[in-house]
Amino acid sequence: MKSIQIGNSDLKVMPINLGGNVFGWTLDEAASFKILDGFLDRGFNFIDTADVYSVWGGPDNKGGESETIIGKWMKARGNRDKVVIATKVGWDFKDGRKGLKADYIRSAAEDSLRRLQIDSIDLYYNHIDTGEVPLEETLGAFGELIAAGKVRYIAASNVPADRLKASLELAKTGSYPAYQALQPHYNLVDKAGYNQELQHIAQQNNLTVFPYWSLAGGFLTGKYRTKEDLGQSIRGLHVEKYLTPEGLQIVDLLQELAGKYQTSAAALALAWLFFTPMVGAPLSSATKTTHLDILAAVPDLVEKIEKSDIDRLTALSDKMVYNTDQ
Repeated sequence: MKSIQIGNSDLKVMPINLGGNVFGWTLDEAASFKILDGFLDRGFNFIDTADVYSVWGGPDNKGGESETIIGKWMKARGNRDKVVIATKVGWDFKDGRKGLKADYIRSAAEDSLRRLQIDSIDLYYNHIDTGEVPLEETLGAFGELIAAGKVRYIAASNVPADRLKASLELAKTGSYPAYQALQPHYNLVDKAGYNQELQHIAQQNNLTVFPYWSLAGGFLTGKYRTKEDLGQSIRGLHVEKYLTPEGLQIVDLLQELAGKYQTSAAALALAWLFFTPMVGAPLSSATKTTHLDILAAVPDLVEKIEKSDIDRLTALSDKMVYNTDQ
């Protein structure tokens, strides 16, 4: 399993990015520790979270639960030097905390450092850019954090193409830091957003891409095949748009190929992502050790899957039509 260098940074990660959104939400602290231990035991090192995770998790959740659990885990295991930590700033907590103004970025970073119990964030994401704050102000705040040693590198998620391009142009002046990675919504059944302008910008600026929603909320695993299946989990409502003949054809092919390669549909869906330019490590969460086994199978699968099978998946993906009657 080969490591991946993030952009032009000196950060090297293994080719799976573990999503921390489930920590403190669907997983309690003990279960989270088990998943985090298992992830490292399988040779991986890249953990993704955000300050807002998981404010939606119930009446007792205020946000910061995921970072807090990861921080406790690193302290308990004494393994800070073995992991690369990415977290994010900007998403709306629904209590007034949100956005990319300089003062807020500075205070949010301090809160994240405290919860994570670390001195420096390896990769700090602009979580969402609504266009309300001048780019110079946001990038200037990131630059101050880097100069202070509190952040090593920055990245972008949910940023419109024009804002991303303008941010990278500002960085070329030498007065602001440059994003080193991009985290777009991208998978076999939902790829237009990245395949248009964002992919070109990533290629032009050597941005390593870490797709999120990589399994389309579980749809690509074959978990949801009918409207009745949508009630299986809280994510069911978010995948109904994929329940079309075209979407199910993709799932059917994934399951066919899973038999051919003696693997899972989920592993194949993740492996397909690596054949997209600039993709470095798909983002996927895990709530069971069996999910970690699926993630662990992906790097070897990428090496042995036949290009003709990747092309078959891509051809179906290109024909994807969404259900708009929800």
